[in-house]
Amino acid sequence: MEPDTQTYPRATTPPAPLTLDRREGPFGEVVLRERGEHFEIIANGCFLMDTSDGRSERLLIDAALGALPAGRTGPSVLIGGLGVGFSLVRAAEEERWGRIVVVEREQAIVDWHRQGPLDRISGAALADPRTEVVHTDLVAHLRTATERYDALCLDIDNGPDWTVTEDNGSLYSPTGLAHCHDRLTPGGVLAVWSAQPSPAFEQALRNAGFTRVRTEEVAVARGVPDVVHLASRSL
Repeated sequence: MEPDTQTYPRATTPPAPLTLDRREGPFGEVVLRERGEHFEIIANGCFLMDTSDGRSERLLIDAALGALPAGRTGPSVLIGGLGVGFSLVRAAEEERWGRIVVVEREQAIVDWHRQGPLDRISGAALADPRTEVVHTDLVAHLRTATERYDALCLDIDNGPDWTVTEDNGSLYSPTGLAHCHDRLTPGGVLAVWSAQPSPAFEQALRNAGFTRVRTEEVAVARGVPDVVHLASRSL
């Protein structure tokens, strides 16, 4: 028998993360880490997101735009959570958006994008004249603001069933969803990112008066898919 001379790739150990910055803010600790070629954001010890795969964050923007009524010109979008910047970058790449507002409560994350390592991802998008960054808590902003948007694209947690901080749970409550509904123009779209499907949240959206409730999935290598929950305000 001929000897087996075929070579097989060796299993590689993922590189250890390198902490680039660690800060205590009003909502707890946030950490920026570098792992090989990618960055990670950790909030209160909970993995929030990284730069290894931005498909679902981009879908958050694309699905919302695609669900708007045909013929709507220069729509405005509010992005809840700057994160690693993928959703903002996707919005800035699309010339149809007329105004892009990003609400981010963690000053550290804003700094990482404006003066830190994440500038390489979002620098051009932040410099886009359509982009405005609002440093405030999203839940409070939706409750107190009077402006309406054509789309709300929210990604501040690992999903409605897995919040990063306890206060965020109110966003997915009947009162929080009512605030989202009020902040949308007629025909406007609410898009919510989640690390797993949530039939209970779909029903909560219907109970809150939203129409065209549906879920789009992004398959992942292992485990349940990332999803974007979509719902519309009636015309």
